[in-house]
Amino acid sequence: MKLTACLSVVASLLASTALAVPAGPITKFQFVESAGVAQFRISTDTTETLLSILADNTLRVQTVPAGGEFVEPTKPSIVVKKSWEKLAVESKQSDKDIVVSWANENGYKIHINKAPFKIAVKSPKGIVYEESAPIDITPEKTSQFLSHGVEEQFFGGGMQNGRFTHKFTKIRIERSEDWDDGGTPNAAPFYMSNNGYGVFRNTFAPGTYDFTSTHQPVVTTHNESRFDAYIFLADSLKGILNGYTLVTGRPFLPPMYGLEMGDSDCYLHNANRGERRTLSWTTDVANGYIENDMPVGWLLVNDGYGCGYEDLPETAQMLSERDITMGLWTEFDLTNQPYEVQEGQVRVRKLDVAWIGSGYEFALNGCEVAYQGIEDYSDARGFVWTVEGWAGTQRCAVQWSGDQKGSWDNIRFHIPTLAGSGLSGQAWTSGDIDGIWTGSAETYVRDLQFKVFAPVVMSMSGWAPYDKQPWRHGEPYTSINRKYLKLRESLLPYFYTYAAEAYFTGVPPVRSLVLEYPNDPITWTNAVQHQFLFGTQFLVAPVFTDTTVRSGIYLPEGTWYNYWNGDKYHGNQVLNNFPAPFDTLPLFIKSGSIIPMWGNVNSFKHVKKTDDLIVDIYPAAGETSEFSLYEDDMVTRKHRTGEFSYQNFTMTATETKIQFTIGEVVGHYDGKPDARGYRIKVHADLAWMASHEVHCNFEHTLEKDTVILVRVPRLPVGTSAQVVLNMRPRANFVMQE
Repeated sequence: MKLTACLSVVASLLASTALAVPAGPITKFQFVESAGVAQFRISTDTTETLLSILADNTLRVQTVPAGGEFVEPTKPSIVVKKSWEKLAVESKQSDKDIVVSWANENGYKIHINKAPFKIAVKSPKGIVYEESAPIDITPEKTSQFLSHGVEEQFFGGGMQNGRFTHKFTKIRIERSEDWDDGGTPNAAPFYMSNNGYGVFRNTFAPGTYDFTSTHQPVVTTHNESRFDAYIFLADSLKGILNGYTLVTGRPFLPPMYGLEMGDSDCYLHNANRGERRTLSWTTDVANGYIENDMPVGWLLVNDGYGCGYEDLPETAQMLSERDITMGLWTEFDLTNQPYEVQEGQVRVRKLDVAWIGSGYEFALNGCEVAYQGIEDYSDARGFVWTVEGWAGTQRCAVQWSGDQKGSWDNIRFHIPTLAGSGLSGQAWTSGDIDGIWTGSAETYVRDLQFKVFAPVVMSMSGWAPYDKQPWRHGEPYTSINRKYLKLRESLLPYFYTYAAEAYFTGVPPVRSLVLEYPNDPITWTNAVQHQFLFGTQFLVAPVFTDTTVRSGIYLPEGTWYNYWNGDKYHGNQVLNNFPAPFDTLPLFIKSGSIIPMWGNVNSFKHVKKTDDLIVDIYPAAGETSEFSLYEDDMVTRKHRTGEFSYQNFTMTATETKIQFTIGEVVGHYDGKPDARGYRIKVHADLAWMASHEVHCNFEHTLEKDTVILVRVPRLPVGTSAQVVLNMRPRANFVMQE
């Protein structure tokens, strides 16, 4: 019996590992063409591989067990780009390898090792991507093994709570309701290397990516018996993100109200607060924002299990009269979208884990159904919040980090979470201000200071001992929260331009420093995990402990100013014990910045065509800088058919002269003004200002010791103008100590 049992176990093991025998030498290499795509079919004794040259910087490798078929993942498809232009491809063989070449500006060539079968990509600079062993396929899982350099860094994996860089770590690529530090609320089967490549595994199967060893290969595994990977080649992480989001879908462009403060609670059958009435309770909250002079863009009126709603059209009308957009949460399938979107004016959807919590293809499908429902029954853009996202979700939803408790630690781990998610093309991410449970007045203020610089921002009430609207704790907290919400609102013209950049290129509007400073090794590491860039010009260093100083702030190359007082700092240094009083977020702006802004408004709907555009500029002597302001109607989908505009602003400066050029507005959209006035705020160094007299070709005043306000009267938007400031040294000036 024992011998029989042993033989049975051996037979079972042999059967289960039959497909795990490493691929031997190539037995057949054949050029094929499908739908205009150049492909090579490569056979070994154990596998069949299809290598596709899709574009100058994009490859696809599909491997199945010998005799298997090349199939796509189940619907919905993660991949949205299905057609490619035909490329001229050639191959040359030697005894040891096959070299595949095609026209591309970086000189990439594929080197295929014959025995055993392995793939590498090389450029004139060296090895970009190299398998260290053949792909390993078993009935349960498929693994790829890649060589890597000692200095090579890895980013991506979707939303990995508490992390943005993955050197020396192993990350999970899976649906999970672990939403605290270390959790994966919105994983994605994608990563990229600063060696010049990224890999997207075209699958809904969970997996792991192991970057732990310096001396062993990177091992990426998914729990399925097929390998399907798109490989993106580029000199920059931005270029890789461009390729990845071209294949899986560009981040959607939110409507402007989606970039404003959002608020959610249950205003009917509230399990934690008792019975309410949708219209009257929603009215009280909406009026609360108005009475407290706080910006708000949208309200969810039914966010809670079993909540429901009543008087939806009447509630929507009340909100509309207050310039607030209606939103609904759902824990079930969306079965009443025509009524809710048309009569109920629903323009925001939040999808609960109770519905889409199984993740993967089900969650992606739910996201697309919700997004499309808004667009099918209105002229607005879809605007959806979801959790348990995957590759492709960036095209249809904000991906929030799940439900947490308000705490200092919650603030801490969200900083690398949100910045790091952008390194997977997840442009729109956030977490609830001060969590949904517990929290305090102090953690609320510090979290709000941070999250007004997050891609999107919202609060959720109904679960903590206190409601989470930004005025609930009274003074001084209310005034501090108001200050930061108003700052975000004023910066939306600047930020919306980066939102458009994400829509066109996949590069996120909130950025880890490595995206802008990839050649600075400090930006690769956890030394900068608790700071990020808002656009390219603001550096944000949130306070995440109960303190009034902030240490470990790294300023990369260039000159930086303290946004609040104009103090000047040189880059390539770490600031320790930086003053951070409770009402002050450490915030820096880079020299050379051009920042278009609105005035004091609490909604984008309050901006009038006759309003001046405020432009803050920070001249840098010896430098030329520019900013191209993107604009459209802010709500509808007409930007997809080319209805938008750009306006270029250019600045050059010397020690004695500043030239600021206001370019014409190029393009058209509904609501575009015919003329526009400008208030140019010139920020300069205090000592320099004190030692110079200012002469300008437009009316100007000294607004502060370091700010010159130049007023440019309304100009037709089809014309340009140049503001010139000449600086003359004051005679016999002596700087006072």
